Amino acid sequence: MNGKAIGAAEFKAKCLNLIDQMADDGESIVITKRGKPVAVLSPLPDAAGHASIIGAMKGSVLTYEDPFSPVIAPSEWDAAN
Repeated sequence: MNGKAIGAAEFKAKCLNLIDQMADDGESIVITKRGKPVAVLSPLPDAAGHASIIGAMKGSVLTYEDPFSPVIAPSEWDAAN
């Protein structure tokens, strides 16, 4: 596994600095507990190649013309039977 390794206690103490350092050098950080890897902190891929979250759901929401009328006829309700 590429990147640096750091103990969980040290990671907890230096978390914000390590995140900043990772953002600068782009290297993953392996977090260990008692010498065994338990997690990996990796930088995100470049945001330039990703679509904006603004408008990502456009066209996926259905409209309902009359929100106050029942969706199905009352005769079709299980409670009416």
